[in-house]
Amino acid sequence: MTQTSESVTWLTQAAYDQLKAELDYLSGPARTEIAMKIAAAREEGDLRENGGYHAAKEEQGKQELRVRQLTQLLENAKVGTAPTTAEGEVAPGMLVTIAFDGDEDDTLEFLLASREYASSDFETYSPQSPLGAGVLGKKVGEDAQYELPNGKKATVKVMAVKPFNG
Repeated sequence: MTQTSESVTWLTQAAYDQLKAELDYLSGPARTEIAMKIAAAREEGDLRENGGYHAAKEEQGKQELRVRQLTQLLENAKVGTAPTTAEGEVAPGMLVTIAFDGDEDDTLEFLLASREYASSDFETYSPQSPLGAGVLGKKVGEDAQYELPNGKKATVKVMAVKPFNG
C-alpha cells in the first residue's frame, strides 16, 4: 500500500521517540493505573452516584482516544526530512507568512505541520486544516482560498516560505 505525501507525517527522530514513549506509557503503565482507579471506585458502591467512578471512566476514554491518535500518527509517520519542494513552495514543515485579503500589513506567520509539532513560538496549522490545505503547494506571491467556519471563502497571499528547523 503506497502512501500519498498528504497522509505521511514527517517527524524528526526526537519527535518520533517522544511520541513513541508517550504511546508506550499510555498503553502500558497508564492503562494499569486507570484500571486500578476504576476498580477502587467500583468498590465504593452504587455506580450511579459514584463521582470517582465516572471521572475515572471519563479519564480512561480520553486516554484511549490519545492511544488511538498516537497509533495512527506513528503508523503514518516517516522519520527524516520531508522531500524537498520547489524553492518558495508551501509544503509541510515550512514556516509560511500570509497576508490577508492582499493587505501586506495584516500578516500571519505559521508552521504548516502536524499538531504534534505545535510550539509556543508559532501557531501551527495542519496541512488538512482549511487554511493549510488552501496554501499547500502555493508559491510565494500566489493567492490561496480557503473556507471559513461560516462557509464564506477567504483569500490570502503567500508572502514568504522558509523551512522550519525546529
